[in-house]
Amino acid sequence: MLDIKLIRENPAWLDAQLARRNQPALAGQLLALDEQRRALQTRMQELQAKRNALSKQVGELKAAKQDAEAQMAEVKALGPEMDKLTAEENALGAKLDDMLARIPNVPQDDVPAGADENDNVEVRRWGTPREFDFAVKAHDDIAADLGMLDLETSAKIAGARFAWLQGPLARLERAIAQFYLDELIGKGFTECRVPYLVNSAAAYGTGNLPKFEEDLFQTTDGRWLIPTSEVPLTNLAADHIFQPAELPVKLTSWTPCFRSEAGSSGKDTKGLIRMHQFDKVEMVVLTTPDDSVAQHEFMVGCAESNLQKLGLPYRTIVLCTGDMGFASQKTYDIEVWVPSQNTYREISSCSNCGDFQARRMKGRVKTDKGNVNIHTLNGSGLAVGRTLVAVLENYQNADGSVTVPEALLPYMNGITKLEKGA
Repeated sequence: MLDIKLIRENPAWLDAQLARRNQPALAGQLLALDEQRRALQTRMQELQAKRNALSKQVGELKAAKQDAEAQMAEVKALGPEMDKLTAEENALGAKLDDMLARIPNVPQDDVPAGADENDNVEVRRWGTPREFDFAVKAHDDIAADLGMLDLETSAKIAGARFAWLQGPLARLERAIAQFYLDELIGKGFTECRVPYLVNSAAAYGTGNLPKFEEDLFQTTDGRWLIPTSEVPLTNLAADHIFQPAELPVKLTSWTPCFRSEAGSSGKDTKGLIRMHQFDKVEMVVLTTPDDSVAQHEFMVGCAESNLQKLGLPYRTIVLCTGDMGFASQKTYDIEVWVPSQNTYREISSCSNCGDFQARRMKGRVKTDKGNVNIHTLNGSGLAVGRTLVAVLENYQNADGSVTVPEALLPYMNGITKLEKGA
């Protein structure tokens, strides 16, 4: 959430930043609501001062055993007007807060301008896509032919965009997650086991509510299935004041993630690319404002290192202003090579959210100038299901088997190759 004080001081700045994100100007509407609310607050303060003065007179008159009926009647008469003003102020405040909660974060100065994904900027590539001397198969066909992927059963019990993995394929997916966790722990991250359900306050704090409510699954008791463990991990900062020496905090967690995929009808309906339930190893960093840019680069490096150790070709891009996520002020996407599609597909998104989430959840750090909002960062370290897709396709063999990448062998209990009948 953006700071209303900053908007008051420089409304033109807000509209200019929104224009960079291809959003309409909103400063005028926000300030109009803010002025109305502040006028009500001023009137309330005047009435409160008047009531306090009258109440003091009542006390003095009674102490002097004099008649205070007129003053008491005046105090009583102020009640309905004050109640009315309070209700109006609360309604305006809720409307203003809702508007602020729906405004996206402000891009960093070095984020490239653009309208959509076509304007993203590639910053580097690693690895050379493999040249096959046989007809390449898609990951889901490979897995189904091995007898290790059963989409019919998953559809029967859960519907579309769920998967049933079994045998060595299921173990391979687990191995990928364990490998990622061990790599991140080795780089200073603390492994966490977190709730898969969160309350509305937690989802609001990371920016998932109210804007992206339709993308989430809600339970009958009002809680939300996590779209990523970014939500519970980042909320470690909620209502907390850190000491400078405690930061940065680096957290990682392997969890299932649940997304309704609202608005993605017809996209990637075949295979395991876009699912309602998928696993991800998440990275979250909580840090000071002057450290967040360096931590952002560090996180991207961690994700890239994992792909390099798996021998999977990838490219890293910086998202333009029109393609960034709602809470992000700068995002790097890492895209892994998918042979059957002859293209790179997103496997990690690493974002610096600045103080945008911290302001919503009141996460601060003590400084010699007072308490200031911390900066929060998140990223995939990496998406486990999409890594499985990349491994199946990049390590497939002409006989239909799949070679297990060397980095995953310690987690496979002696399995070096996925083969039919295994």
